[in-house]
Amino acid sequence: MAKAGMYVGLDIGTTSVKVVVAEYIDSQMNIIGVGNAKSEGINRGIIVDIDKTVHAIQRAVKQAEEKAGIQIKSVSVGLPANLLEAEPCQGMIAVNSDSKEITDDDVRNVASAAMVRSIPPERQIVALLPQEFTVDGFDGIKDPRGMIGVRLEMFGLVFTGPKTIIHNIKKCVETAGLTVAETVITPLALTESILSDGEKDFGTIVIDMGGGQTTTAVMHDKQLKFTHVDQEGGEYVTKDISIVLNTSFNNAEALKINYGDAYPARTSAEEEFPVDVIGKTEPVKIDERYLAEIIEARLEQIFRKAKSALDEIEALDLPGGIVLSGGAASIPGVVELAEDIFGTNVKLHVPNQMGLRNPVFTNVISIVNYSAELNDVYHLAKSAVTGEKVSLSPQVSAVSTTPVYDDYNAVEEYEEETKPKNDEKVTGKIKDFFSNIFD
Repeated sequence: MAKAGMYVGLDIGTTSVKVVVAEYIDSQMNIIGVGNAKSEGINRGIIVDIDKTVHAIQRAVKQAEEKAGIQIKSVSVGLPANLLEAEPCQGMIAVNSDSKEITDDDVRNVASAAMVRSIPPERQIVALLPQEFTVDGFDGIKDPRGMIGVRLEMFGLVFTGPKTIIHNIKKCVETAGLTVAETVITPLALTESILSDGEKDFGTIVIDMGGGQTTTAVMHDKQLKFTHVDQEGGEYVTKDISIVLNTSFNNAEALKINYGDAYPARTSAEEEFPVDVIGKTEPVKIDERYLAEIIEARLEQIFRKAKSALDEIEALDLPGGIVLSGGAASIPGVVELAEDIFGTNVKLHVPNQMGLRNPVFTNVISIVNYSAELNDVYHLAKSAVTGEKVSLSPQVSAVSTTPVYDDYNAVEEYEEETKPKNDEKVTGKIKDFFSNIFD
């Protein structure tokens, strides 16, 4: 159940940094502020320049603050799936109290016991997700606090990631003047937030098509079972257009947005448009079909890499099919192309929040929603990981003015950033978390 209060999500993407401020009233999410700034210092989802990334975060946060009328102090930041690993864990303790009533400390202690393992020095624990508890042999318990017992066991999942990636993300957020309230595994938040209970239970694939990388995640038995990262995304489609047509990157991006289609069969070779070609004084006419073939070639390569990874674990047999999200998924014809390649049902997820009805905002909305839904048991397990005190209060405080929701359109702002300026013419590594996840 989502808490009341305000939560802020931060998505540091290859092409843009997005911030969303959401207020929860009676567990209902209301978006009251959005910030969206062009990314700098990020390559293929990885921070390569801290100073430039900090400036991008500050610009996005300032936009969100102005729209929401608040001062943002802390954020839930998304962590990409790059080199992410997960494995099951189990811990057991004797209940400490004389009354044998299970307390917060007992939950924290059993979580600490579950994390006793050998971790390579270059990696660290990102999150510990309790799945169920057993009290004196009685299993299936989600929250054991207040129960009477002698022996307490916990079963869960422990996620680890590269220290470098985690450190750089936190460093950028803190240098931007913010504190990290939650480090959220983006594919986990995405699958938890956009899939129905049935899709999570029976098995569904989510493909997040970002600007610098494409992440494939499998949710089955209501658990994130598998992730695969391909270091290609929508930005590579733009680069292909730029190289093949010999035009600037900005022109290529505008062509993709205004005329692009990923399914050439739907386009016409008769429809033409002018393209400013480097080295030529006059624009060159290019037909719609030719542009679609350029786009199709790159997206087909991305999808086939994902299919190869999914075939190894037979995930395409899952009944939930595929859900597409991310900015690159908004290119017309992507769903039809994906259906041809994967041979299963494919649908596009579009956020339903007013002003944010564009797949490019799916991740940051999912980060906010996931953070708001975290329960007390998760926070107790988190305190075992971090060694910090549990904080169950809303993230945002120090409201400087009364938040007012203006009927802004963040999608229009995003598209405006991707279009050329007025002076230019418009023209995994595979990692299987469990060897027998679908047995």
